[in-house]
Amino acid sequence: MTETAIARPQTRRVLTASLVGTAVEFYDFYIYATAAALVFGPLFFPSDSPSAQLMASYATFAIAFIARPVGAVFFGHFGDRIGRKSTLVASLMLMGGSTVAIGFLPTYQMAGWVAPLLLCILRFGQGFGLGGEWSGAALLAVENAPPGWKARFGMFPQLGAPVGFLAANGFFLILGLVLNEEQFKTWGWRIPFIVSVVLVGIGLWVRGRLTETPDFKAAMEKAPPPAVPLGEVLKNHWRETLGGTFGVVACFCIYYIATAFALGYGTTTLGYSRETFLMVQLVAILFMAGGIIWAGYWSDATTPRRVLMWGCALTAVLGLFFSPLLGGGSLLLIGVLLSVLLLMMGFVYGPLGAWLPGLFPARVRYTGSSIAFNVGGIIGGGLTPMAAQLLVSKGGVAYVGYYVSAAAVLSLVALFFLRRQAED
Repeated sequence: MTETAIARPQTRRVLTASLVGTAVEFYDFYIYATAAALVFGPLFFPSDSPSAQLMASYATFAIAFIARPVGAVFFGHFGDRIGRKSTLVASLMLMGGSTVAIGFLPTYQMAGWVAPLLLCILRFGQGFGLGGEWSGAALLAVENAPPGWKARFGMFPQLGAPVGFLAANGFFLILGLVLNEEQFKTWGWRIPFIVSVVLVGIGLWVRGRLTETPDFKAAMEKAPPPAVPLGEVLKNHWRETLGGTFGVVACFCIYYIATAFALGYGTTTLGYSRETFLMVQLVAILFMAGGIIWAGYWSDATTPRRVLMWGCALTAVLGLFFSPLLGGGSLLLIGVLLSVLLLMMGFVYGPLGAWLPGLFPARVRYTGSSIAFNVGGIIGGGLTPMAAQLLVSKGGVAYVGYYVSAAAVLSLVALFFLRRQAED
């Protein structure tokens, strides 16, 4: 397919829908991570210890990762049985609705124990919706890709992560510049959650104009959809599911160390202002976007697996430099570490849109890739900010680097042993 064919309206619509949808989802997900690092501790978990408040806030952050595999099974079931389009719309509505509702929650001071309970329920709703989002967006892109273009098509939903991050952190940065501390803690933090309703509306409008993917149509013409996609995945594709699960651990670990943990550590332990540290992260996230694009082209020139393995190997080495770069407290060195770390994130995340769905046949691809991606999210990201905070308090920031290196080695081993790509 030529560059002209790639620019056709239908193709542009597919790629835009895969990008916009995941950008909205990651915006919703990351404004929670930012608020958890900055304000949720004192607002929802009163305590004499700021560290204990932050740990409790990070614990609610982990709830969504527990919900994501549940959402993966649910949305994967319908995505493999009735199609990608309607499932994607439903996941976006659930995620967006939960996010908007968080913006209207009472605090502990207003409602007592009911407030953190409601926060946990809505956080579960966020995770449940996101459990069906990523795989559906990735399939939308790669199942419409011509031969030789799967990784470049698959990088579009991956670019939703830095786009959503830029929108979320940019919003919080603007609020920090125009509001004083009291205004931000009282009501300003709610605005990014409530405004999400506009972004969700845009995402629904874009996705509502799509048609079903060619791969799904072809799979349905070959044979009826599986009655229980999960059963077929666990019976016939358990090796791919297991390998895919551990293959994605590194990307989740990197992302939430460089974003949620780093923000909390920088604004508490190191004492930087919220606005200063957010600006550093906004610059660093551009390296992630560049890494995703680089990885997309590199993967089509070689293989997604090879790029992922290089990314994991380089990340394992980078983890050894956390102590001098982050522990010293220099803003310049912190910026260098976060930029290089997020560049590596591009290498271990960008190719996943092509690699992970490629492990499964189309008839169970939504379920298989969703389960692997989201269970890997629990292992790599669910408890990572809280574990990193604990490691810092017990042994210092060098141990956070070792944690990142260990996650990278785990994914590298999984990639080494998992070589098969599915053939329909």
